[in-house]
Amino acid sequence: MHVDPATATSTAIILTNSHGQYLLHLRDAHKPICDPGTWSLIGGGPEGQETPNEAIVRELREEAGLVIPDLKLFTTVSASGPHVTEGRIQVYEGRWDGDADRLPVTEGIMFRWFDVDTMVHLSMCPWAYEAILAHHAGNASCEIAPVPAQRPVASRGGARAVKNVIGAHLYLERDGRTLLGLRHPDAAYAADHWHALAGHVERESVRSCLVREAAEEAGLVIRPADLDLVHTVHLLDHAGAQPRIGLFFRATAWRGEPEVREPDRCVRWEWWPLDGLPRPMVPYTRAAIDAIRAGCSYSEMGWA
Repeated sequence: MHVDPATATSTAIILTNSHGQYLLHLRDAHKPICDPGTWSLIGGGPEGQETPNEAIVRELREEAGLVIPDLKLFTTVSASGPHVTEGRIQVYEGRWDGDADRLPVTEGIMFRWFDVDTMVHLSMCPWAYEAILAHHAGNASCEIAPVPAQRPVASRGGARAVKNVIGAHLYLERDGRTLLGLRHPDAAYAADHWHALAGHVERESVRSCLVREAAEEAGLVIRPADLDLVHTVHLLDHAGAQPRIGLFFRATAWRGEPEVREPDRCVRWEWWPLDGLPRPMVPYTRAAIDAIRAGCSYSEMGWA
C-alpha cells in the first residue's frame, strides 16, 4: 500500500466476508462526534506522525481487536459536518470472516454484518454508505447475478413480464472533473442531491434522448456520433419498485458551457473532481462513475 499522508486527514476500512456482507460499526448517539448514532466504518485519523497506512492498522486493533493482512486502498472520499475535520478520508478494503458479535467494543455500541440491500433501512453515515455502494458496484455487481426464485416478477417473461424504465445519462469529463447538477429541493426525484444530466427515454433512441436533454437542461450541443456507451446499471429501488436501466454515455466532444435551463429541476451545474465527488449524491450515479473509472461496463443495485 502506498498513500501520500499529506492527502488524508482520516481513514476508514471496508471489511467484507465470504457472504458478500459488510462489517458496520454503530456509533454512539449522544457524544460530540462526527455522524453520531449512525452505522459507519471502522476508522479514524492519524495520530502524531502516523501515515494513513499506520493509522488504519492501529484503528482496527484499538476499535475491534483485529489484525487484517493485505489491506488495499480502495478510494478517497470527502466528509464535512459538525465535529468533522474538513478533509479527505482514505478508504481501505480487506477481508475478514469472523463473528461480529465476538469483537471487543472499545468505542461505539456494536458491530454487525449487513448486506447492501439491508442498508437502505439503516441510519447510515452518508459517506460510508456511498463508499460501500461504490465498492459493491465495482466488485460483486460487475457480474450479472441471477434473480432468486422468490422474486420472479423481474425475471420471467410472458404474462408476468415487467417493463423496465430506461434512463439516459450523460458522463462528461474535463481536466479530471465530471459535470453534475444539483437537483431542485422540490424535485420529484433526488431532491437536493447531485446527479448526472439525465432523462427518461421516450419514443426515440437513447443517443437522441441525450442530445435533446443536454440541450434542454444545460444548453450543450452534442452530436449522437460523439456519444459512447461506457456503463449500464440495472436498478431496483425496493421490492415493489419498477426496475430501471441506466445507460451512461460519455461525450467525446461537445459545444457550449453548461447553464441552468430548467431551474425547476436543476439549480446549479458544477464540474467536480473525480476523486472528490460531492455529497449528497444519487448513490447509483456515484457508483456508476466509480465503475467507469474502474473499467467496469455493467453493475446491478438493489437486487438480491
